[in-house]
Amino acid sequence: MNLIIQLIVGGIIGWLASIVMKTNAQMGLIANVIVGIVGSVIGAYVAGALGIVGGSVVSLLISVLGAMILIFLLKALGLFK
Repeated sequence: MNLIIQLIVGGIIGWLASIVMKTNAQMGLIANVIVGIVGSVIGAYVAGALGIVGGSVVSLLISVLGAMILIFLLKALGLFK
């Protein structure tokens, strides 16, 4: 059950980040889930390095920011227009 919740939350995080980064039309469900999960890991790493801690809302914002960083890097590599 925990895996299903992680996939759903990862998909929502990836979807929100793709809307902000204007790549929503280019990304499907699976890409949103992957970007959301990997972006959450990136966000947690960056927040940990900066010493940022917080509750669940802060964690969600950090995850979305991490997904946005990932999308930015993918755009820089030319994978998104």
